[in-house]
Amino acid sequence: MKRLRLLCALIGFTSLPAAADMASLSKEAFVSNLISQMTLEEKIGQLRLITIDEKMTPEKIREEIAAGRIGGTYGSVSRFVNRPMQDASQQSRLKIPMFFGWDVIHGHRTIFPIGLALASSWDIGAIELSGRIAAKEASADGIDLTFAPMIDIARDPRWGRTSEGFGEDTYLVSRIAKAMVQAYQGTSPNAPDSIMASAKHFALYGAVEGGRDYNSVDMGLARMHQDYLPPYRSAIEGGAGAMMVALNSINGVPATSNAWLMQDLLRKAWGFKGLVISDHNGINDLVQHGVAKNHREAARLAIKAGVDMSMNDFSYGPELQGLLESGAISQSNIDNAVREVLGAKYDMGLFEDPYRRIGIASEDPADNNAEHRLHRAQAREVARKTLVLLKNENGLLPLKKEGVIALIGPLAKSTVDIMGSWSASGVAEQSVTIYDGLKNAMTQGSLIYARGANLEEDQEVVKYLEYQGVSKIENDPRSAAEMIDEAVKAAQQADVVIAVVGEPRSMSHEAASRTSLDLPGRQSELITALKATGKPLVLVLMNGRPLSIGKEHKQADAILETWYSGSEGGNAVADVLFGDYNPSGKLPITFPRSVGQIPNYYSHLNTGRPYIAGALRNYTSQYFDQSHGPLYPFGYGLSYTNFSLTDMALSSTTLSKTDNLVASVLVKNTGQRDGETVVQLYIRDVVGSVSRPVKELKNFQKIMLKAGEEKAVHFSINENDLKFFNTQLEYAAEPGEFRVQIGLDSQDVKEQSFELLSEQGSG
Repeated sequence: MKRLRLLCALIGFTSLPAAADMASLSKEAFVSNLISQMTLEEKIGQLRLITIDEKMTPEKIREEIAAGRIGGTYGSVSRFVNRPMQDASQQSRLKIPMFFGWDVIHGHRTIFPIGLALASSWDIGAIELSGRIAAKEASADGIDLTFAPMIDIARDPRWGRTSEGFGEDTYLVSRIAKAMVQAYQGTSPNAPDSIMASAKHFALYGAVEGGRDYNSVDMGLARMHQDYLPPYRSAIEGGAGAMMVALNSINGVPATSNAWLMQDLLRKAWGFKGLVISDHNGINDLVQHGVAKNHREAARLAIKAGVDMSMNDFSYGPELQGLLESGAISQSNIDNAVREVLGAKYDMGLFEDPYRRIGIASEDPADNNAEHRLHRAQAREVARKTLVLLKNENGLLPLKKEGVIALIGPLAKSTVDIMGSWSASGVAEQSVTIYDGLKNAMTQGSLIYARGANLEEDQEVVKYLEYQGVSKIENDPRSAAEMIDEAVKAAQQADVVIAVVGEPRSMSHEAASRTSLDLPGRQSELITALKATGKPLVLVLMNGRPLSIGKEHKQADAILETWYSGSEGGNAVADVLFGDYNPSGKLPITFPRSVGQIPNYYSHLNTGRPYIAGALRNYTSQYFDQSHGPLYPFGYGLSYTNFSLTDMALSSTTLSKTDNLVASVLVKNTGQRDGETVVQLYIRDVVGSVSRPVKELKNFQKIMLKAGEEKAVHFSINENDLKFFNTQLEYAAEPGEFRVQIGLDSQDVKEQSFELLSEQGSG
């Protein structure tokens, strides 16, 4: 300690040490020394993450930064805007650098497909590529941290933020969570072309009751640990530097004031060492939750629970000093939070170089939106991998690039909607629409366009969606009958009809929960009219959640799910429709037949009276007024070729707790085209101390096979794949029978059984 004090005295902290001097100090020593020289006002300032808006203008923010009263900002996304703020930080007493955060969710300037679409690729390499490019583009604009990835398990598609995450399955989302964190942070979060990941929303945000945003979550601890918490832990294992707290309550306690969540679980049980950030205005929301009587009380609850940084702060800044002076909080509550903020800045490399990602003014881009700053080729390649072929009756697809195509639908020419929600710094005018993509691809044929319908005609709904500020819904003033009539006339002139239907992106966004999963507006009527023409009908879906399209499924000859496919979406869709790319996407979330089936995820528990296909429909767990099961199951997706699987072979019918067992199948491309498919491994624990899911995804491989080629696919299984949390929250595998299933979706599988031996039985 004497040596440390001497070193501090020699270096001095009236200004921060040079990089050469920093190398002689550990991160912990550096941060501790800096904290020891900070005033209370400067400490509280570091805990404030300020949103740039009409209340906090750039001028006001620079003044506050220079006084040491702001630690970071949200919403400043260019170097020439961020540089003056960093200049202000270097005019402060201790010259503590700022960091700049932004929602870089699925691309920054180049917009990649939305999260749900990325998950549909089942291609970890493609997903990592999207994150790495996003990090490079964002860091080039002076961004240090992204509030991503969004890794909430979503099993109720009424929730608008379903679009932002990676679907319903714990294993798949956990794999992607780790990959995205590592893609954002690269070799290190201090690299100039890397940004720190702040995984969100901790915790259970996707399980809100009724799919209604910001709603409550009531859940047993075993299910919480088994199904919903693993993606957050996976993000931490991937090195996530920060975690954003959810806005929901958990068993009556809001996440923002939940000491069990942030202290006992996150810090102690999982060993998380990074920064914890509130969601936007999340601390003040504790008043509305009913656990704090005012903002002062809200600040006390949040800081004691473990929220280090207050986003859009109107609580920590005004209240922490008074709380400390009154004894309601301790100095250690503040110092612990400050330590995490400074530690994150240290990890970002900002103490070595506050301008690490801002650079020098002479190198600023002349035009932030310049075309050369985009990564179009990569965006197109990734987008093609995310498209899911749901139906292809009589091989209608792929289409020929000749003849007459009628392109119908209110989303066919939308540059805004194709980007999807949370499209960061993407510019709509730089998006390739589906109309553009088809036009670019057609060499000899002709394209006829008609709008056909509006996306939403209920003016109260339109008013609500536009109030959210996501995008304006442009409605055609003509009557529905006029637009449908125009579309029918266009269809009658064509050889084939492509109807681009779905939701505006504002319907698949924060605060955009729906009570219906039907196509909004008059789009269903439009499809019925187009079907009546007798022309071959292709539906191209553009949406951020599973939709109830049972009727439309019967009417269409082919259906392609494109989600919101980003800057190059139109070209990617054209590549698939015309056969320049063979679709390989698989659903990361179940499509229900109707909203009444929700929740309808594949890994459900069985009941004492499970549904049995082909049995009389009586006294079993089902709805009597609708066919059982989903419209499209988890893991489902077609190709322009066909694949067959041989029966499964197991290397052994028993497994000891220290060995591996290998499950193998031979996969053959039996069609006429080269193509990729996703081979999926599921396991069922037949008898346990608690009821276990009917199946759980445990692994997958995406493979490419040439026409006629076959390949052996092997999956190694060990005891860890069989573990679960029991009612005592013990994570263990129980001896007994397990069923292994391998298939190309979660329903059509090959099955074998093996026995996990007890320690005594293993020899």
